[in-house]
Amino acid sequence: MSVSPALQDARAEAEAAAKRKHREVLQALTGLLLGMFVSMLASTVVSTSLPVIISDLEGDQAAFTWVVTATLLATAVSTPVWGKLADLLNRKVLVQLALIIFIVASAAAGFAQNTDWLIAMRVIQGIGAGGLGALTQIIMADIISPRERGRYMGLFGAVMALSTVGGPLIGGVITDSVNWRWNFYVAVPLAAVALFMIQKTLHLPALKKRKVTIDYAGIILLAASVSVLLIWVSLVGTDFDWISAATAWMVGGSLVGLAAFVFVELKSSEPVIPLALFRNRTFTFSVIGSLAVGVAMFGTSVFLSQYMQLARGASATMSGIMTIPMMGGLLIVSTLVGKMITKTGKWKAYVVSGAVILTVALVLMGTIEYDTNFWLVSLYMFLLGAGVGMVMQNLVLVVQNDVPTRDLGVASSGINFFRTIGGTIGVSALGAVLATQVTDRMAEKQGELMGAIMSLGEQGKEVAASLTSGAIPAVSALPEPVRVIVESVYGSSVAHIFMIAAPLGLLTLLAVLFLPNLELGSMTRHEKMQAESKGATTAVDGEAALETAEHTAGDTTDRITADAQAAAGQNPDVPAGKREN
Repeated sequence: MSVSPALQDARAEAEAAAKRKHREVLQALTGLLLGMFVSMLASTVVSTSLPVIISDLEGDQAAFTWVVTATLLATAVSTPVWGKLADLLNRKVLVQLALIIFIVASAAAGFAQNTDWLIAMRVIQGIGAGGLGALTQIIMADIISPRERGRYMGLFGAVMALSTVGGPLIGGVITDSVNWRWNFYVAVPLAAVALFMIQKTLHLPALKKRKVTIDYAGIILLAASVSVLLIWVSLVGTDFDWISAATAWMVGGSLVGLAAFVFVELKSSEPVIPLALFRNRTFTFSVIGSLAVGVAMFGTSVFLSQYMQLARGASATMSGIMTIPMMGGLLIVSTLVGKMITKTGKWKAYVVSGAVILTVALVLMGTIEYDTNFWLVSLYMFLLGAGVGMVMQNLVLVVQNDVPTRDLGVASSGINFFRTIGGTIGVSALGAVLATQVTDRMAEKQGELMGAIMSLGEQGKEVAASLTSGAIPAVSALPEPVRVIVESVYGSSVAHIFMIAAPLGLLTLLAVLFLPNLELGSMTRHEKMQAESKGATTAVDGEAALETAEHTAGDTTDRITADAQAAAGQNPDVPAGKREN
């Protein structure tokens, strides 16, 4: 059957338009993804050089902890604030502001002369990073429909994998060959390029103008309450006991602050986190799923590095290379699944399958030992990355697909917020369990360890002193008899952590099973807002038309009744045979 020239021209024009749109989206995403890459790189690039940095600045173990924790705290607390601002103000200006904040803080961190200044700049870096992470996904909803968004999710996976794996490698090379300060400077030119590209390529539709009211009380209460809670989680078990006056004050104060936050949000006209969102099943179950995924994503990266270094004797740089299978699983599977979601419009089967794979992978990682075949460990890591990749970004996708357009920004950032909270609390709690496990298992092997140390002669005294100092041992430098014992202790202890985290994978599975299986929309946020606006206008017009029709029908009924009465001789005012046509 031949196709008419007109139909061929129409098809060609449609294909050309689709290609144009795809090219425009890629151009717009390039600047956004570069900005996101810079923010993630800044967090990972210092991981291998942090011991050198803290030593150079004459800091202690507490400073070491706070350099890491400060950024995570600031990112978590600022994320919902950026999301709410995205629903009220110009998103392009906001993402550029977040990038500028990040650039300035990065450059300033490189000039640090003490740990206090470095921690302060890392806090500001976290505020900028929170904006970049939240706003990138919100802006995606502005320019890409939920149905089409899957094909671009692989780009996010690529950015995450590249920054997670490449960051420690770049940081190690810069520290060894130049100076650790360039770990902070290296982000500045990349961020400047991202800023230029966003200005040139990102063109967003304007939001409908409305009166803007900032919920300052809600922002302050949320920031203070969550910060105190996360600080407690970071310090409990090391700086003070779980049951102590400090715990009572910090946890009690945080709970009081959160209660006040809920009260303020119920009264606010523009709440920073609208509590009405929790009436939406999709949002509520996605929050639950995100909490568990946060533990899997953040926790595994921390504990996998410790496993590679302390149970397999790898260097800091090599441990980053050895975790490539997990990042490869995240990148490859998330890209393939994203394309399938775009092609079929079906998402729930993939998310449920991802939760199953995540749970199974955590159980499998709970069986590893220090001498488990690395190819087998690599397979388990690949499955872990695949599970995280299938669930993490798609939870944001289904929430954006279901919530009202006016709350899309705060709902999207809310998922990121709870994922970060889950990761922070999970890492701290599991870290405390790991420390206990190492202590207990070392005690169990005390006799075997002392025998190995005694066999070393004079060298054994130095080894014993290093092991009892409380510092994390340099496993690769330990003599063979002692190294094997220490590696076995850390190998089984880290495996225990993964086994404890496995029920959280099951919690994610239950959460995604209860997600409503809604069809993915084919409109961008702007198109959806226009449709909703037209729908409201149509509804008003429809009511007026219905009212007119009812009046017309009523008049017609009266005329028909009068004619019938006249025909029957019942209405003296209308003579029979004189009816209107």
